[in-house]
Amino acid sequence: MCELFGLSATNPIHAEEPLCELRRHGGLTADNPDGWGLTWWGDGVFQLAKEPLPAHQSGLFQRLCGTVRSSLIIAHIRKAKFPPVNTLDNTHPFQRTCCGKGWVFAHNGLVPDIVGMEQANTCPICQPSGETDSEYAFCHLLSHIAEATRHTPDADSAAPFTTVAAVSELIASHGQFNFLLSDGEYLIAYGHDHLHYQEQSNSAMIATEPLSGDENWVAFAPRELRVYRSGRMVFTSHQCKC
Repeated sequence: MCELFGLSATNPIHAEEPLCELRRHGGLTADNPDGWGLTWWGDGVFQLAKEPLPAHQSGLFQRLCGTVRSSLIIAHIRKAKFPPVNTLDNTHPFQRTCCGKGWVFAHNGLVPDIVGMEQANTCPICQPSGETDSEYAFCHLLSHIAEATRHTPDADSAAPFTTVAAVSELIASHGQFNFLLSDGEYLIAYGHDHLHYQEQSNSAMIATEPLSGDENWVAFAPRELRVYRSGRMVFTSHQCKC
């Protein structure tokens, strides 16, 4: 299956060890040979690199593992399912603009019904450039985020997260929906059925599979949304700690 990795930290840091392990999972030690992507926050925008190649064979990914230093990182290695087509446009993470911000998204799972659901959307925020159910799900989430932002007072900062949790649960009811989403400030992680987190004093990591022998990885509760800002959790759909 595809695998995700996310990092939120108080200050820019390196994540060489977990990224290198994720890279090995990209077709060497696990069956995820259909592309890789890495995005990180730098100079006020998302930097994005991706290739429709096995991660473990990519010299670019190898270099980035050692050089990327950021307070917010999302990485993905792909096992192509819907569709089973390996192209750059189908490679995660995906990037779009919504509500005056740049957003990135990466998904693990299979939710083919979302394609028809989003195609029926009469006011879409974006159009997928590829063919994946994942990118359709991304656009669907952004449409709901835009709607929540328009109708919610700025003071209610948790409202967009509540909206994302509700929409994610709906999408998850049509298949498998684990994802990482970010606007450059928040790292939003939804663990439908397979996601883990590890928290330290000034940073937090999210991964599909624990990326080290460290026993401090904790499984998400089923269908839990967790939101981090600068390395600290600010929202969970199971118990708000805002």
